[in-house]
Amino acid sequence: MSAPKMIRAKGDGIQIQLNLWEGEGENILCIHGLTANSRFWDCLASSLSPKHRVITIDLRGRGLSDKPSTGYSIEHHCRDLLSLIEDLRLKHPVLMGHSLGAFISLVFSAKYPEKVSRLILVDGGGKLSDTQMAKVFAGIKPSLDRLGQVFPSFEAYLSLMKQAPYLQPWNAYMETYFRYEVEEVEGGIRSRVHPKHIEEEAINLRIEEVTQFYSMVSCPTLILRATKGMLAEDDFVLPEDVAERMVREIKGAQRVDIEGSNHYTILFHPNPLRDQTILDFLRG
Repeated sequence: MSAPKMIRAKGDGIQIQLNLWEGEGENILCIHGLTANSRFWDCLASSLSPKHRVITIDLRGRGLSDKPSTGYSIEHHCRDLLSLIEDLRLKHPVLMGHSLGAFISLVFSAKYPEKVSRLILVDGGGKLSDTQMAKVFAGIKPSLDRLGQVFPSFEAYLSLMKQAPYLQPWNAYMETYFRYEVEEVEGGIRSRVHPKHIEEEAINLRIEEVTQFYSMVSCPTLILRATKGMLAEDDFVLPEDVAERMVREIKGAQRVDIEGSNHYTILFHPNPLRDQTILDFLRG
C-alpha cells in the first residue's frame, strides 16, 4: 500500500488538507462522501498511480481541513474547489466524486466547465425521492452514529467499525481510513467530524435540485454504480431509474455497474473492473 504525500491548499477563506499520489498522466481530484475523508480513496489511488497523479481532498469540516462553525453545502464546497484548483495551478483536472462528492463534482463541472476535463461519478449524483432518501439515511445511520461519540481507545472504535456488515470483508485500507479520521480527546478518541456540520450538510443536500445541472455538464462523464444495498436490499444511493435518468440527461454519459459492490466497498475493496473502466475512460 503506497503512502501519499500530505499537502495543503487554499479553500474559500480556509485551509484544505489534501493527500497526493504522484503520477505521470492526468491530475485526478477526488472528493469523498458525507462523513468520509481523503483516505477513503487509498485503494483506488494505489491502482491509478503512478499512471496518473491522484489528489484526494478532506472537505471542510473533515479530516485535517479547517472546520468553520457553519458553511456546509454544495455551494461552499464548490467555492473551496475553485480556490484550491487555482492555488495548486491544476489545468483541467479530472473530477471524481463519491456519494456527496459526486454531487459536488457534478455541480462544479456544470458551473465551471472550463475548469474540468472529465467527470467520474461514483455511486452518487442522482436526485432521490423522499422515500429513497429516507432509505439511504437509514442505511448510513450506523456511520452517522459514530460521530460525536468518545471511545476509550482506537481499538474499541475499530472493533465497532469492524462489525458493520456493509464493510465486509475488512481490509487494511479501512483501518488506515478510520485511523486517519480520529483525534485524541479527554477520555479517549473520537471522529474529527462534528455532528452539527453533518446535520447542516444533510439539510442542504435534501433541498438541492441537482437535476437542473445534468444538461449543463459538457465534459465526458463516467457513472459507476454499486449493485448491492447497504443494510437492506433496496437502500441504493443510485437506484436503477435514477442512474438511467442521469445517462439520458447528461450528454455523452456512460454508465458501468460494479457488480457485487455496495456504496462503501465500491471504493474500499480492490476491483479490477472498476480500475480498468476508469483507466479506459481516462484514455478516451
